[in-house]
Amino acid sequence: MRWSQAFIPTLRDDPADSEAVSHKLLVRGGYVRQLMSGIYSMLPLGQRVRDKVMAIIREEMNAINGQEFLLPNLHPREIWDRTGRTVSFAEVLMTFDDNKGSPVVLSPTHEEIFATVAGELTSYKQLPQMWYHIQTKFRDEPRPKSGLLRVREFTMKDSYSFDIDEAGLDVQFDNHRNAYLRIFERLGITAVPVAASSGAMGGKESVEFMMQSDIGEDSVVHCANCGYAANREKATSAIPDVDDPPESGALEVFDTPGVRTIADLEVFEGGAVADRQIKTLVYVLDGEFALLLLRGDHALEEQKVQDGTGASEVRPAHEEEIRALLGADAGSLGAVGVDGIPVYADHALSGRSSMTTGANENDKHIRNVDVARDIAVTKWLDLRSVEDGEGCPNCGEPLNLFKAIEVGHIFKLGTFYAEPLGVNVLDEHGKTVPIVMGSYGIGVERNMAASIEANHDDKGIVWPLEIAPFAVVITVIRPDDAATMDTAEALYANLWGRGVEVLLDDRDERPGVKFNDAELIGIPYRVTVGPRGIAEGMCEVVDRRTGESTEIAIDSAADEIAGLLGV
Repeated sequence: MRWSQAFIPTLRDDPADSEAVSHKLLVRGGYVRQLMSGIYSMLPLGQRVRDKVMAIIREEMNAINGQEFLLPNLHPREIWDRTGRTVSFAEVLMTFDDNKGSPVVLSPTHEEIFATVAGELTSYKQLPQMWYHIQTKFRDEPRPKSGLLRVREFTMKDSYSFDIDEAGLDVQFDNHRNAYLRIFERLGITAVPVAASSGAMGGKESVEFMMQSDIGEDSVVHCANCGYAANREKATSAIPDVDDPPESGALEVFDTPGVRTIADLEVFEGGAVADRQIKTLVYVLDGEFALLLLRGDHALEEQKVQDGTGASEVRPAHEEEIRALLGADAGSLGAVGVDGIPVYADHALSGRSSMTTGANENDKHIRNVDVARDIAVTKWLDLRSVEDGEGCPNCGEPLNLFKAIEVGHIFKLGTFYAEPLGVNVLDEHGKTVPIVMGSYGIGVERNMAASIEANHDDKGIVWPLEIAPFAVVITVIRPDDAATMDTAEALYANLWGRGVEVLLDDRDERPGVKFNDAELIGIPYRVTVGPRGIAEGMCEVVDRRTGESTEIAIDSAADEIAGLLGV
């Protein structure tokens, strides 16, 4: 490809709304252009990288016996209704009526549809199966951001395993875990597998692959000592016990004028320190009110509410709802004596006594609360958000909390989809049993962006060789000089003949502009050919990653460059 004929619209300035480095460099490097919020056009350079990312993913999926499909994006809504995901995916689901009035869905993922195809399996003898496709997805993200990292239309490889039992699922899950780690290594990404919530996907267990990054929207809890790692939505920790008096004494209501927060009660005369307070939150779970109780110095992790209660819709109650339910405003709430409302309490409150909580009357609290004696707990749950420095649940060493980008997610779905959709086979005893499923997703464009987040410098992108749009750029100094151009053309043709992807920069531009553009778009090797070098029979090769420059003989340049590339 000749640069003079290519569409590579590089820019000098960052896009005005950019936050992530990858967003800035993909736009400036002429890889993508935004059409509307969360929707991007892939330009030729971007498409070359995208194709290479998909080729790596496809190769690794085929290596674990994957069979490639291509399933539709437009689904009848009825299938999604049967699994309940029109509710659990409601925030991002794109659904509408077609011209005949039939409700349809633009697919955010394909579990239901692959499960439907798997309905043609009839016997355990046909299992295991592993199917995948690389297909466009649509999610109506309320806050698209960071370029390709959070969008409304994207490409995802989603694969699905089908087994007769959990043991088979475990094998396929491990196969995917290892394949994903190989994919990320080839993309130049250091990814940490972490325990995660399955959320709206359903199932019993999932693992996310996280790349540490300040631009990430996820928080990962990690132990450097033993390797424990989990998304903060799933993480647990060891916290020091709090010594309570042996007896709480009788409940005592006392006046707390103007006290509305945990911090207020800490400094109020006769109040209580935060770890001796009970924080009471009112939530609406699938349309029903519930009380959530935590220690005063602990924060709620909302995903744990959904995971622990099984609720599809979870939201904080509104002020007027709280007042009508309990007769007081937030800050004066408690669960003592409450009847007819489910009460979910965090494990850190188990066995606690001599606690203080709201009295469900404004400006009043109750002291000497014994949780076991005075509060009817419906269910004990892990509700607490883990904080940096707390003890590892496995070894007790301090945990580290860091921001991360999710680059892949794998799920043990079990029979979550097979049962409502009637996807069954006959087992070896002739009994009808539901198929056991796994689901495994990796975003193509997101991983392009993540690779840039991990591979860039102040000059631009530093692509890993395997996914760079071109392996080599030949920068011609003085393309108007016939001898220089002839030499560059011969080297260009020789490398192409060896299967090397080469970009010939034959533009009539200043050398500085050409060098800057080559560094911006991130081509791994730059070969500079100019009149002065030709006169000496030499050309310059620069390694984009290291910046190392080497003078090599023009006559042997093709051989040496091919050797650098391993071709």
